[in-house]
Amino acid sequence: MANVTVYNMEGKEVGTMELNDAVFGAKVNEHLVHMAVVQYLANKRQGTQKAKTRSEVSGGGRKPWRQKGTGHARQGSTRSPQWTGGGMVFAPVPRDYSFKINKKEKRAAMRSVLTDKVQNNKLIVLEDLKLDAIKTKDFVKVLDNLKVGKALVVTGAQDMNVILSARNLPLVETSYVTVEETEGKREIKSNINVYDVMRYDTLVATKSAIANIEEVYA
Repeated sequence: MANVTVYNMEGKEVGTMELNDAVFGAKVNEHLVHMAVVQYLANKRQGTQKAKTRSEVSGGGRKPWRQKGTGHARQGSTRSPQWTGGGMVFAPVPRDYSFKINKKEKRAAMRSVLTDKVQNNKLIVLEDLKLDAIKTKDFVKVLDNLKVGKALVVTGAQDMNVILSARNLPLVETSYVTVEETEGKREIKSNINVYDVMRYDTLVATKSAIANIEEVYA
């Protein structure tokens, strides 16, 4: 099992943490990572594009001129694609771009990108991340202490102070992974995804987030 250094919000080492090899030491499967990224981006597409075909544009009820004797090329309708204002050939129509991949494949893709972060020393573990108020300056100070620029910050709870403090930073994204017990049922709340983990240079996660990730993806 890999050991990583744990830092506090001041950027000082406060201990180490042992990572679960089932999640952070898995085999990297580039094909599954590619599938997960393509699915994520496809599911975000609105699919609302629309253009009119020749059957939908106005006009063209009769031939613009007679078939022969004018010197022009023969034309049957002003709705033809070659006319200005005519219909479009194979016009795009609203459609749903989303598709599904198996849960096991998606989990394996997540393990692959998490393992890649560990192997390339791009994982920083924070002891805790607590902000007293919604203040971007305080959040930036934490990142500066950790010497981090473009980063995905993952917490073990949906902390609105952290989320709102980071929303104006163009190179930072926040996510959370929580595991709660309600009436004997285990409820997982998470918005972490393979695309964001791969897209950002550094993954910054709290100890509680690491524990929840290991519980969810092990």
